[in-house]
Amino acid sequence: MTEPALASTGQAVPLAEGLQGIVADWSSDQRAFKNVPWGKAMMWIFLLSDTFIFSSFLISYMTVRISTTVPWPNPSEVFALTIGGKSIPLILIAIMTFILISSSGTMVLAVNYGYRRDRVKTFIFLLLTAALGATFVGMQAFEWTKLIVEEGVRPWANPMGAAQFGSSFFMITGFHGTHVTIGVIFLIIVAIKVLRGDLDNQRPGFLTGRKGSYEIVETMGLYWHFVDLVWVFIFAVFYLW
Repeated sequence: MTEPALASTGQAVPLAEGLQGIVADWSSDQRAFKNVPWGKAMMWIFLLSDTFIFSSFLISYMTVRISTTVPWPNPSEVFALTIGGKSIPLILIAIMTFILISSSGTMVLAVNYGYRRDRVKTFIFLLLTAALGATFVGMQAFEWTKLIVEEGVRPWANPMGAAQFGSSFFMITGFHGTHVTIGVIFLIIVAIKVLRGDLDNQRPGFLTGRKGSYEIVETMGLYWHFVDLVWVFIFAVFYLW
């Protein structure tokens, strides 16, 4: 027999037994999902699925890197920039990483001021986060242009060694860059809504969330921190290995 649960009135409510009881327990999990906005819950589910995709990409890259018999290009040489007549390895990647990690800090401040309902500061830090993300994408475009035009790297060929290098690079960094670009677009949309007062004036609509709530800022923060965290793994596995 299952023990009765207590209702909000303090009276015992009998629980269903067997399969019906299991279904009822899982469909009414109040401790895990009570007061959780649906948008935030859906974002967590999306990020979980995205984690599997990025993990598959990185595991595939490591498998190809270990199993290929053709010499693999040295990332320190491939991604070096010549400044003042000297070749500096990974300098562009280091700056890109610094910019993206810094954008996590500005996103934290945007969420913090969102909790305080400080519309102006929330808008400023959302816009600053979007600007840092756009800068990252711009530098990534420069990196792609350099490899394609100057080095002759293609998704199907690579004059510096293993052909899989090009396909792995464009697939992994391109997929991540797409995430950053989408994030920048949505950050700008949310920033405009914050500045217009859509969240304060209880004006429902796209990317507004519950009336009078700044929860959409926190939801965007979850997405942005995930994108930054994924880049840390890409930086460690692809560029430093």
